[in-house]
Amino acid sequence: MRERIEALLEELRPLFRADGGDLELMGVSEGGVVRVRLSGSCGSCSGSLLSLGQGLERLVKEQVPDVKEVIIV
Repeated sequence: MRERIEALLEELRPLFRADGGDLELMGVSEGGVVRVRLSGSCGSCSGSLLSLGQGLERLVKEQVPDVKEVIIV
């Protein structure tokens, strides 16, 4: 599962970098909880935790159905 998530984040990374941000996979639990850190302009934007977090969670869950939750740390 971790490899599929890493591959998906690698596909999404250019979109984040285009706005001066980035994302990093911090961990994946056995229960399907994914922890992602936003950095750069994405990490300091107050709206990013809600809007980007929800969008990222939706995409990850669509591509990797075993994921139960995505937490932005």
